[in-house]
Amino acid sequence: GNRTKPNLMVTVDDDGIVCLKSQSTFKTTEIKFKLNEPFEETTADDRKTRTVVTLENGKLVQKQSWDGKETNIEREITDGKLIATCIMGDVIAVRMYVKE
Repeated sequence: GNRTKPNLMVTVDDDGIVCLKSQSTFKTTEIKFKLNEPFEETTADDRKTRTVVTLENGKLVQKQSWDGKETNIEREITDGKLIATCIMGDVIAVRMYVKE
């Protein structure tokens, strides 16, 4: 069947502000942050989270907290592909991005 494949753009400006922008025909989301600095995020599914993004062992780790819950999204480059692993409790989802 048809699957929406988002494009993920990652940029860093001169002030160290990282922008993660995910674009698809369905929805576009964007977050801007500085590493290690907590910020308020509205997620693609409209949750309001307290988020902090760190760099750990070559992985960009995004920790989202809301209503006593926590989700981690780990992004890393493996074999030229960006692997995004989303972890909540014992549930793990993986998405792979290929550079165009």
